[in-house]
Amino acid sequence: MLTMRLPVILLSLLLSAALHAQDRSLSISEQIALYQLDPDAVTVHISKLSHTLTLSIGKHTLREYACVFGGDPVSDKKYEGDQCTPEGTFHVQSKYPHKSWEKFIWIDYPTADSQRKYKANKRRGLIPAGKGIGGSIGIHGVPHHHDYLIDKNANWTLGCISLRTADINEIYRYVHAGTEIVITK
Repeated sequence: MLTMRLPVILLSLLLSAALHAQDRSLSISEQIALYQLDPDAVTVHISKLSHTLTLSIGKHTLREYACVFGGDPVSDKKYEGDQCTPEGTFHVQSKYPHKSWEKFIWIDYPTADSQRKYKANKRRGLIPAGKGIGGSIGIHGVPHHHDYLIDKNANWTLGCISLRTADINEIYRYVHAGTEIVITK
């Protein structure tokens, strides 16, 4: 009896994995339509260790992109000018075309959690005198014709997340004010 059900169970597992795997053969719009996904439920996950930005809806990965960060790509942001990207849960504050980096998706850093970490680091003496928490963190493209910065994994920003021009243009269409962005080590 179990041997007869095994192919059905395997097929079910394969279909489930296919639904949740990235499908590069379909555009993001086609995936949303095919899998009947809610386009307003897009989330962004950024992994600093793997240098990836993942666009997903629920457990369905729509796309994964290479990205780079600031001069210190691993540490959590402590203060303005440390060239670190903040870690935590953020939301898109706004988005707009940018003359230097194609598009800019501005996140709501600093959050209350960011403020808490900043104050704790200040009490520990980890913040240089006169340094504030910073702001204006976002996801953006590269200077014109500089996609090679992403291809070479060159961490060139001051703490923002940078993508190839085509990639920032693609995700820009699917995020909006309030979209959740989770940045992890």
